[in-house]
Amino acid sequence: MYGFTGNILRVDLQNKKSTMESLKEDVLRRFIGGRGIGAWILWRELPPGIDPLSPENKLVISIGPLAGTKALGTHRWIAQFKSPLTGTYFRSVGGGFFGAELKFAGYDALIIEGRADKPTYVYIYDTNVEFRDASRVWGMTTEAARDFLLEETTKDARMVMIGPAGENLVKISALVTDDMRTASRGGGGAVMGSKNLKAIVVKGSKRPEIFDEKTFEEAVREEIEIIKESPAYEGFHSLGTNIAVYGEYLGGCFPTYNYRQEKLKGVEMFKPENLSRYVVKHYGCYGCMVRCGKIFKLTKGPYAGLVWDFPEYETHWAFGGNLGNINIESITYANMLADRYGLDTISAGSVIGFAMELYERGIIGKSETDGLELRWGDPDIICELVRKIALRIGIGNILAEGVRKAAEIIGRGSEKYAMHVKGLELPAHDPRRAKAFGLSMVTSPIGASHTIGISTFEEFGIPFKGRRVDPFATEGKGEIAKYMQDETAAYETGVWCIFVASFCGIPLELYAKLLRAATGIKEIDAQYLLLVGERIFNLERAINAREGIDANYDRMPERITKEPILRDDTKAKGQVFEEEIMIKDYYKVRGWNEKGIPTKEKLKELGLEDCLLYL
Repeated sequence: MYGFTGNILRVDLQNKKSTMESLKEDVLRRFIGGRGIGAWILWRELPPGIDPLSPENKLVISIGPLAGTKALGTHRWIAQFKSPLTGTYFRSVGGGFFGAELKFAGYDALIIEGRADKPTYVYIYDTNVEFRDASRVWGMTTEAARDFLLEETTKDARMVMIGPAGENLVKISALVTDDMRTASRGGGGAVMGSKNLKAIVVKGSKRPEIFDEKTFEEAVREEIEIIKESPAYEGFHSLGTNIAVYGEYLGGCFPTYNYRQEKLKGVEMFKPENLSRYVVKHYGCYGCMVRCGKIFKLTKGPYAGLVWDFPEYETHWAFGGNLGNINIESITYANMLADRYGLDTISAGSVIGFAMELYERGIIGKSETDGLELRWGDPDIICELVRKIALRIGIGNILAEGVRKAAEIIGRGSEKYAMHVKGLELPAHDPRRAKAFGLSMVTSPIGASHTIGISTFEEFGIPFKGRRVDPFATEGKGEIAKYMQDETAAYETGVWCIFVASFCGIPLELYAKLLRAATGIKEIDAQYLLLVGERIFNLERAINAREGIDANYDRMPERITKEPILRDDTKAKGQVFEEEIMIKDYYKVRGWNEKGIPTKEKLKELGLEDCLLYL
């Protein structure tokens, strides 16, 4: 088999057994890899109604057929599970070198099941799988655990692990790689923690086989030229996602003060020329020429001397603009704490903003905040709350549940200020500013994710079917949202980096060419990939529908649908998110009924007849 390894490794933690299983060719043709294979596995194996933190939950980690090859941006990995944060199906994507190493070890996917009877880590070296005692690293930060485990295994291994937040079953905890890249969203860290699994350490000695080397290398050269000529390349290479912070604020897409969208005093600190002063090193994921990763060095203030991975765009929002904070040093320090503890920075910043607004409004007071004054923009308070959440200390024990559950616990009308969809906290993209983007978030199977269907048509003015898209209009947004979601699912069969695929403009036709050359599956073209993407998205919707999740869950917070953007320094002033009209249009375009469930005809069209037994 070319491109694919054709192997799944099933890891049974309870019985300390592993088995290798074959992936059938017809399954690979229908779902290709990555997100498609993971969704297919969970549909078949995940019983509805289970507790996400029970041994019955499964963690699937998979890669695409181009992982470990010369292609750029295709070496990421995707984790899929039932989320303890949302109660839905979930997918979360991570970068670094782990995905390529998993391919080198000879696997397209891992299925982690059961619960170990004590802290454990799994060491995979090709076909050799060992269940090792993790008692000595349980409680360690990710950085300390990484160093210990690399000494105990082999220094050039790669790993996915959890920090103390995952061990403490914090529902916004992340999966973290050895190079501090994360699959952050949805509480995957808590799923691993519930299984007493500290880390998965992988080392491989194999290399993928390519069906047509000459055509494949030709396609890779095309890819390199497209990236070089892309307007996004230089910006991402120089400053990563931070290149967009200031511009997105001016455009009204970068929310402030828990989505109240008030002016952010001192926002000029987020200008690229100011952020670039902190950069001391560039780095990238496996085989990537963009190298959007940056290392920041702090030279002043209480955190002077810290050298750490730069805060991404989302993190500058989460610990910055969303909290009224323009102190770059504290944002970087809070990001470091989140990486070491293993926390999703988006959800952490959102739940902290929620708490700050409740404190400001008098809904909670010092007796409930451990004596802390939760003032907007206070760097010390922000960092202290990150620590409390990760360790479940005091108010952190409530905030560790995520914003939806925290609002349920606190009550007193606090639900109004909880910014989430399906329990997943909103990211750093205001749905009122880009309506198709917002529609993609609200109808997403995992909740308010910015990566489930990013709107390059609204964000960057790229024409859709030959016409410019008005980001504030509601007409035609169902069609655009569906296309973005299906295209993203198609790219995630190869677990592409969205910055390379979408922002640098890699067309689906080129992905298809790479796949044909790598795998030998001749019928793959752009339309084939879009159909696979639509099949995956509908299968994910079916998994949720089996759990009782329907149109009632496709809802934005009231603040987004009823409170207009008030800032007068942006063209988005006055905008709200017109939910009802756009969702109705979207369901029609999707071929779903009024309950948001795929119709019998749609499932048959996509070859998902087995879903009919449950829907």
